[in-house]
Amino acid sequence: MIRTADAMADSPAIARIYDHYVRHDTATFETEPVSADVLRTRIEAVAARGLPWIVAEDDGRVVGYAYAAPFRDRAAYAHTLESTIYLDHGARRAGLGTALYAELLARLRALPGSCAHAPVHSVMGVIALPHPGSVALHERLGFTHVGTVRDAGLKFDRWIDVGYWQLLL
Repeated sequence: MIRTADAMADSPAIARIYDHYVRHDTATFETEPVSADVLRTRIEAVAARGLPWIVAEDDGRVVGYAYAAPFRDRAAYAHTLESTIYLDHGARRAGLGTALYAELLARLRALPGSCAHAPVHSVMGVIALPHPGSVALHERLGFTHVGTVRDAGLKFDRWIDVGYWQLLL
């Protein structure tokens, strides 16, 4: 089941999922765990902008989440968003990511005219490289590689490139 995130109820599960990537992966450049309270605030900030933050459940347990937030805060970027998706480490490679991301994109396409970012013209996927599964997911959903920043971040004592994938809605 995919549904809108409940900031209060879902933030502990979202923190648990995200913490795995913070501690063990380069998918995020955060290096310290992020508390459920901080994630609750982030979920609320996304919702306050009228943008979707969704979760996938399996047997009542949150196993993934996706959301869209402003790509940049300057006025001219108002119609470009950055998308994010994370899955529970044990839930990958089962089609869940595709379903969750497709639902996020459907919700972005359906945003009402009153949303501060509607209509959404462009969605950016920002991927720490190499992450072939994430690249494949984005390309399966129609994103196109538009550039790479070399040595953009330093994590686990190594430099990491960041690729940008774009989907024009």
